[in-house]
Amino acid sequence: MQYLYAMKIHILGASCAGSTTLGEALSAALNIPYFDTDRFFWEKSAVPYTVKREARVRNRLLKDELRKSENYIVGGSLVSWGEEWKQMFDLVVFLYLPKEIRLERLVKREIERYGNNIYDDPQRHNLFLEFIDWASKYDDRSFTGRNIGIHENWLASVNCPVIKIEGDTTVAERLSRIIDAIDRN
Repeated sequence: MQYLYAMKIHILGASCAGSTTLGEALSAALNIPYFDTDRFFWEKSAVPYTVKREARVRNRLLKDELRKSENYIVGGSLVSWGEEWKQMFDLVVFLYLPKEIRLERLVKREIERYGNNIYDDPQRHNLFLEFIDWASKYDDRSFTGRNIGIHENWLASVNCPVIKIEGDTTVAERLSRIIDAIDRN
């Protein structure tokens, strides 16, 4: 499928809400590149996802990649990356899943990534427990980390249409909703 106009899409939600899976599927369906914010947020390190990249550097790296394409999809939260990101998209997709489903997916993903090390290796186990604790607080609007209230405020301030997809829908259902919205515009 090829569109005659520029399409810049941002997909966000809580950890394990399905942003990466949907972004990759949408990238394949629309034949436009997908960029995951984790690739820019985290430095490559011996222990993955433990060394944050300096904000100015991560922003420049992502912007440099985006400048190479007229069309793109960015998955992951940009809410703390600066005000300019609110103006960079033609469509924003917000995914919401209940906490129980997200945490079940998170545990499964961590086991797929690290195997039994999340239980057997003391450092990996501690990182796993910290990640679960952090992710479990997403629905708590008073949590000082990333939470649904922060996402809702950010979504209310973007200058483009927002599609909210709630519940445990299939990737195909999510794709259909987004492509229908694109076709209507």
